[in-house]
Amino acid sequence: MNATDSPLLSRGMIAVICAQFLSAFGDNALLFATLALIKQQMYPDWSQPILQMAFVATYIILAPFVGQIADSFAKGRVMMVANGLKLAGALVICFGLNPFLGYSLVGVGAAAYSPAKYGILGEITSGEKLVKANGLMEASTIAAILVGSVAGGLLADWHIVAALAVCALVYGAAVVANLYIPRLPAAHKVASWHPRAMGRSFFNACVVLWRDGQTRFSLIGTSLFWGAGVTLRFLLVLWVPVALGISDNATPTMLNAMVAIGIVGGAGAAARFVTLETVKRCMPAGILIGVAVAFFAVQTTMLNAYILLLLIGVLGGFFVVPLNALLQERGKRSVGAGNAIAVQNLGENTAMLLMLGLYSLVVKLGVPVVGVGIGFGVVFALAITVLWVSQFRAK
Repeated sequence: MNATDSPLLSRGMIAVICAQFLSAFGDNALLFATLALIKQQMYPDWSQPILQMAFVATYIILAPFVGQIADSFAKGRVMMVANGLKLAGALVICFGLNPFLGYSLVGVGAAAYSPAKYGILGEITSGEKLVKANGLMEASTIAAILVGSVAGGLLADWHIVAALAVCALVYGAAVVANLYIPRLPAAHKVASWHPRAMGRSFFNACVVLWRDGQTRFSLIGTSLFWGAGVTLRFLLVLWVPVALGISDNATPTMLNAMVAIGIVGGAGAAARFVTLETVKRCMPAGILIGVAVAFFAVQTTMLNAYILLLLIGVLGGFFVVPLNALLQERGKRSVGAGNAIAVQNLGENTAMLLMLGLYSLVVKLGVPVVGVGIGFGVVFALAITVLWVSQFRAK
């Protein structure tokens, strides 16, 4: 039976989902454990986003290469090597070396992992099942964010080195899980491994995808979403002590977990109600994300914070899953799935870098965290509105 004709929950898909859960669990637990470490080592508040900026910078630097690598080898094996790099980065931090250096190495692994994990979906499912496959991938990722974030915060409150060691063990388990992914043939062969030739090929893929109105729409939407998502995560770390008067490591992770739970629900709703032909149904949810963030910033009770973050998650899952599927389907036909995801990663991580840089700057300038949250929500809602209107005008 052809791989794309196999059932949605095939052996290969289950292996991919398990490997993704473990890898994403490690990523999120490690982030909060490392944040606790740099807090313990008395780094300033504005340096916290720098940790994530070092991580996303690797995506941008490696973008011209990782997509072509993912398409030139069996994607399951690429995922295995990438998780090995994440394991090495976690061990660097665990053994007391520079946390920014170790987290950057994890970023190298993540940059190589991403185009392979999404690109393989189109190889083990049919186009008809692709939105559902993306829903499963996002649900696995968000479940890992939920459990990993909470575990990272709780373990760091107990013992930071133990938290880092658990992260390393989880990455090791992810490497093992990757061995069970079927070894599918390479999608494309790279014409030349010379960096200049690979860079030229990547630039051509960027041009193809950004000239296509549908893939451009997807690239902008997902970039805005993930840039905002990572900024909200760091906003919560500073917002909790100010708004709720709580200064532990666990509470921000619990609040992040509410977003994760919501995204699982939103991803499921998107898989049920949105198809590749009706992708624009997700746009109102994107606008409402910004509105909900602005309302969230002025809350002072835990219950209201939980409810609004759950809502933000539901809206986020409904917004981003169809856009991912649209890019994978059209990108697979034009430049290859791995290349398409690498171009997407470039856009998303450039947005993250810019938003985190701006966030770090306003924190350093002393702007109140509540004001930062309100402004952040309003600007995001306006940006998605402009994107939606531009799609109507493009008809």
